[in-house]
Amino acid sequence: MGENTVTINRAPVLTLWASVVAEQLGYAHATALTLGKCVAGLNAQSKGRMLGIFGPPKGPEKGSPPKKVGLGEDFWIEICKRGVPVKNTDDGIRAVVKDKPIDPAKVETYLQSKFGNDLEVVRQAMTDLATSFQREDLESRSYALYERFRPNIPPGQRGWGAKGDLDLKLIRSLGGD
Repeated sequence: MGENTVTINRAPVLTLWASVVAEQLGYAHATALTLGKCVAGLNAQSKGRMLGIFGPPKGPEKGSPPKKVGLGEDFWIEICKRGVPVKNTDDGIRAVVKDKPIDPAKVETYLQSKFGNDLEVVRQAMTDLATSFQREDLESRSYALYERFRPNIPPGQRGWGAKGDLDLKLIRSLGGD
């Protein structure tokens, strides 16, 4: 890391930010990790469709049984302006992909692999930002805040998966503004 920048792509940044926001909204750390991962996945899916990287969801083949309606969720939680499908498990609330709860340990491993030694300093900067807002303000402004500090990358397909600089000074400057 440069003194105040981390070069990284957007998906892990959104994953971490959405999990920090979820924790500040009162969700347990493990739950928050799964919510963050799901928010980033839903965003990537939407962007991929918009860019033509992913096609529309496939319907059932003619003559085959219809696909299950829904995503295996028990209910939905809104984080960073995204509705996240979740279910109650023996380990607590978990975001789901189809019928499968997301494993928070795998999310933590993912974040560690992407941020490396910078994970804790970035997490702290994001936590400081999140705690500088009242709950209602954080709920309504969390995605707009992300849009302000996310790494700049080239537009369109050229930017798909590209890395940019995450400016920690910018994150720290946005508190309660």
